[in-house]
Amino acid sequence: MAGSPPVLILLGPPGAGKGTQARMLEEDFGLVQLSTGDLLRAAVAAGTEAGKQARAVMEAGQLVSDDIVLAILKDRMAQPDVQKGIILDGFPRTAGQAAALDRLLAEAGQRVTAAVSLEVDDEAMVARVSGRYTCGTCGEGYHDEFKQPATAGVCDKCGGTAFKRRADDNAETVRERLAAYHAQTAPLIAHYESQSVLERVPAMGSIDGIRAMLADIVGRVSA
Repeated sequence: MAGSPPVLILLGPPGAGKGTQARMLEEDFGLVQLSTGDLLRAAVAAGTEAGKQARAVMEAGQLVSDDIVLAILKDRMAQPDVQKGIILDGFPRTAGQAAALDRLLAEAGQRVTAAVSLEVDDEAMVARVSGRYTCGTCGEGYHDEFKQPATAGVCDKCGGTAFKRRADDNAETVRERLAAYHAQTAPLIAHYESQSVLERVPAMGSIDGIRAMLADIVGRVSA
């Protein structure tokens, strides 16, 4: 497996910055972010064999099975643009999926090279997420504490005066989402810790600081 392209998994609750950091890793290292949702939609649109199976399941109003997701992931990983490595987003979510992914990678002579847990302070995350709002006209993002418009009630970007908040960006809902994340992810943390590929990154700091820590990890596991 030496010399095989890195396979990174980003673990972290909503609002931890997984999407932002994945885009930066793509820029910095040429890695390709693979989101299971995007992969499913692309496979269905392309009409691949696994995509046809996924379409039938979704049209029946059912959840797509792990086997179908893995088949779509296998097809995607065989494409030439992922030769520098991949970042998995949204998969695996359970210990069973993690074990199945291990088998899929082993068949290709690969393995998970790093599972990065973006560690957050729950109460700080509640404040971070529940304080978010956007301009209703242009979508520019703001925050009650960290980023308010220069002129109260007026969007810096477009001058709009209508703002909105996501219904699920309230403290109670965010706490529920965090609790569900921790319960779901705990087995994954143990799984990857037992393989000595778990990396813990404090994710409450600056975006650039987290970017530097992730770059260090990718440099080490790619060497």
